[in-house]
Amino acid sequence: MTLLEAQNISHSFDYKLFSDISLNLDSKESIAIIGSSGSGKSTLLHILSTLLTPENGNVNLFGDDTSKLTHKQLAQIKRDKLGLVFQSHYLFKGFSGFENLEVASILSKQEIQEELLKRLNISDVIHQKVTELSGGQQQRVSIARVLTKKPRIIFADEPTGNLDNKTANEVMNLFFEYIEKNDAGMVLVTHDETLAYKCCKVYMLENKKLKKVK
Repeated sequence: MTLLEAQNISHSFDYKLFSDISLNLDSKESIAIIGSSGSGKSTLLHILSTLLTPENGNVNLFGDDTSKLTHKQLAQIKRDKLGLVFQSHYLFKGFSGFENLEVASILSKQEIQEELLKRLNISDVIHQKVTELSGGQQQRVSIARVLTKKPRIIFADEPTGNLDNKTANEVMNLFFEYIEKNDAGMVLVTHDETLAYKCCKVYMLENKKLKKVK
């Protein structure tokens, strides 16, 4: 099943960032986007995840053209079917890690899985305030919050940037297991080509174009 289809996406700020970008994401598939700093990788991810409207082109999610959906319909898709992991954790700072997961659990009507907390090695710190956690621990709480939602598509922007190599590999394996088990998909932006090439497809964004390299 095709989860995501981007057609002829172009975008500019004060200059042309990229143009005529197309890609597809199927269930149980992972896509990595690599490229130099400033090439537009994060902007493209924001467009694919509907956080940003492209200058030209269309993004289809689960067979629907997102430009033709009402605000309410799009908000429901974001809430129920999309999971976003970014470099900035966007955790509720006044809450504990567990309370952050509870918010995701209530909104998605999904249970918090103790096994997930163990896999991410945060069981012993999950009840601490977010401000008491290290950057790496906050990142793992953020990942746990996304996976608690059980999204159909994970959008991840440098999700392992604050993690050591061993933990980064474990997190990636957790993502891959999740999308296989849940008929989900993942779009990953990373500067780490070793991690990128573990994905089903790898694209290079350079010179304003997206080129498939795997």
